[in-house]
Amino acid sequence: MSRTICTLQRIVRTEAPALPTPGGGHTWARFEALSRWAATDLSLGRLAEGHVDALAILAEAGMEVADQRATYGVWAARSPGGTVARRAPDGWHLSGRKEFCSGSLHLDRALVTADADDGYRLFDIDVSAQVTSSDPDSWPAVGMADSLSETLSFGGPAVPATRAVGGPEFYVDRPGFWFGSVGVAACWYGGAVGLVEHAVRALEATSSELVLAPLGEAVAHVEAMRAILHDAANEIDADPIDRHKRARRRALVVRQAVHRGSSAVLERVVAATGARPLCHDRDQARRAADLVVYLAQHHGLRDAVELARMAVDGGAWN
Repeated sequence: MSRTICTLQRIVRTEAPALPTPGGGHTWARFEALSRWAATDLSLGRLAEGHVDALAILAEAGMEVADQRATYGVWAARSPGGTVARRAPDGWHLSGRKEFCSGSLHLDRALVTADADDGYRLFDIDVSAQVTSSDPDSWPAVGMADSLSETLSFGGPAVPATRAVGGPEFYVDRPGFWFGSVGVAACWYGGAVGLVEHAVRALEATSSELVLAPLGEAVAHVEAMRAILHDAANEIDADPIDRHKRARRRALVVRQAVHRGSSAVLERVVAATGARPLCHDRDQARRAADLVVYLAQHHGLRDAVELARMAVDGGAWN
């Protein structure tokens, strides 16, 4: 078993049960924990974020966790010809394949999205029962390699009706979808923090100004992202059921800002430290590669278009 999975299991047993839920009054503490895990190891941050997001989703649906000791993931990638759910007398039968299933067969349970006759649904599955096979060649990634985000095939016995999470479209229509989106941005921020922390330890105050200047710029980007996330956490706590309908726009804004800030940190850290750590320091090279892959999952242009339309159509630009 990998070190990342072992650390995830420790977090599931010790830290995750006490983590504040989004909108519960201590959302910043939640984001701080996500960023701390990601700063240590972005693959770990991705897996831990999936676990605690699954717990938050179940709580939002008013459901109990099937097994308090289980490691959870959220597998929600959509692709043509993906996962399908069919209702039957004994429950729901899943079939098809899904990409980017982080944690893969190393997790105990997962919340899985699937297309059903009545809409887009979410199910709490037992991985060992409902996953029939994995494609070991589907995740040859260098960046985020330890997230083990393989393509899986589904089948097996029925998922009990009691483990259908919410109704059709519940997964994407709830306020928590957007709170969780900000949580992912907290992981991006954590990845940037990890890069800067290493660079700060590696350099000295007596380094040349050509080295210190880009590092200073990276520090400023980290502080700006922290402030943005802190403000977002306070806004989530002030309106945990999204009465004012600002959750979607807030998440899109935060993700754009943190994505741009994290990308800038990556660029400025490389400018400050040069190629040496990327070639001779395995941990820092892994941090950089992980952050590139994690940031690449952002739908930046699509989200930017949506923000622009909100501004033009409804004046929602400040």
